[in-house]
Amino acid sequence: MAEHARKCADEVAQTALRFLQELLTGYHPRDFAVELWDGTAWGPEKGQFRRFTWKINHPEALRTLMRARREISLGEAYIYREFDLDGDLQAVFPIAEYLMGKSWSFRERLRLGRLLVGVGSRPSRPQATRPQFEGRRHSTTRDRETAGYHYDVSNDFYALWLDKSMIYSCAYFQTPDDDLSTAQEQKLDYVCRKLRLKPGERLLDIGCGWGGLVLYAARKYGVWARGITVSERQVEFAQRRIQQEGLSGQCEVRLLDYRELEESGAYDKLSSVGMVEHVGESKLHEYFARAFELLRPGGIFLNHGIGRAGNRPAPEQPTFTDVYVFPDGELVPIATMLKAAEEVGFEVRDVENLREHYALTLSHWLRCLEANADKARELVDEVKYRIWRLYLAGSAHYFRTAKLDLYQTLLVKTDHGNSGLPLRRADWY
Repeated sequence: MAEHARKCADEVAQTALRFLQELLTGYHPRDFAVELWDGTAWGPEKGQFRRFTWKINHPEALRTLMRARREISLGEAYIYREFDLDGDLQAVFPIAEYLMGKSWSFRERLRLGRLLVGVGSRPSRPQATRPQFEGRRHSTTRDRETAGYHYDVSNDFYALWLDKSMIYSCAYFQTPDDDLSTAQEQKLDYVCRKLRLKPGERLLDIGCGWGGLVLYAARKYGVWARGITVSERQVEFAQRRIQQEGLSGQCEVRLLDYRELEESGAYDKLSSVGMVEHVGESKLHEYFARAFELLRPGGIFLNHGIGRAGNRPAPEQPTFTDVYVFPDGELVPIATMLKAAEEVGFEVRDVENLREHYALTLSHWLRCLEANADKARELVDEVKYRIWRLYLAGSAHYFRTAKLDLYQTLLVKTDHGNSGLPLRRADWY
């Protein structure tokens, strides 16, 4: 009886291996290893260094490769430990894109499906944690709820892998060897120099996160700075830092949505760093119109955000990131964003793509998260740790391969045609 069971198990493993070999025919170079639940191994192609090992913990994980919504299915199989990925997680995404892009004829699908007959049923899995939100998409109420889902996970969790100033946006590297804290301080200074901040000016930072830019601008450039965010935990953290640094008279952070501000012409400069991705394409006109109204004539707005590469269509179905990381987030091409800004009256003065900087930033974050994996699991849980690990690695890959861009756009509310800007940008550098 035991011998029969062993033979059956061996047959299942060999069938699974044949299925994978069929599926990966044509994919080169195969620089990874596969390890099945029973220890059966399939190494990299000859001469290839193994960058990661795909450990398939249960035969059911193979069925995710045939499903229509493969991206979400593969992501869920990983976060629920139906398979593991050991090694360089960023190296996983070329093969993931290959598998997600595969299509088969009916005959091919039938042949591949037959290979999976009898390889096992789905293992028990925890209750699905796909977040659900009520209310109108991009309403102030729902935006607070979706922001809380992402940003209110745990301040201590973010502190494990962000820099010492808790900056959760693209850093600015002088060289690829810059450490993360240095690169983030360089980014803060670069934003301030692009805005040409002067002592006594009033700065509003929309979506201020944990207050890093507000504190830096007040301390280094002598402005009065206000930050607004819809994350309660970010407000608590930022207010505590302001008190600790003795800057209560020079800056503040408040729990506010940008649509709740009604201070016409109250600010000399505006910044928005990593917030526009949450606005939604249908709300871009309102977003830029509110920024235009808040600025005095001659005021400057630096808008920093992720854009979808213009040669890539919008996804037809929600992605893993849409479902598990940034619910209601929307990425649009830079042309769409600039059109909305110009329609409300802004003049576009500069556009810079920093996507290589974001690939480097995300790689730093990923390494820090992985180095603190045990503590991260204690603070959140295994599923959330895996969600964030997958999202950071995938984002780094998409920026590196020019599928995503990171734009800093300088916009001016001219004063009867006068921009107030110098003829050259030499002072930025």
